[in-house]
Amino acid sequence: MTWTTIFWDDSEGGNVDHIAEHGLRVEDVEQVLENFDRIDRSKSSGSIIVFGWLGSLRIAVVVDEIDDETIVPVTAYEV
Repeated sequence: MTWTTIFWDDSEGGNVDHIAEHGLRVEDVEQVLENFDRIDRSKSSGSIIVFGWLGSLRIAVVVDEIDDETIVPVTAYEV
């Protein structure tokens, strides 16, 4: 999977706020998305999950795919 655009919603309650609730920043998630090591699908929701490293932390980013080039991070958290 390759994408060229990551959609960020910085309005109240948007995905920027949601990842911040898990102690992560936009830059953290972008780093994981640019250097991921595995992509999987959630068995419960079917959402795409991108796994990668942020320093020594293993991070999972749940994304919605809008089209072949654009993704929307829904949430991100340490696993």
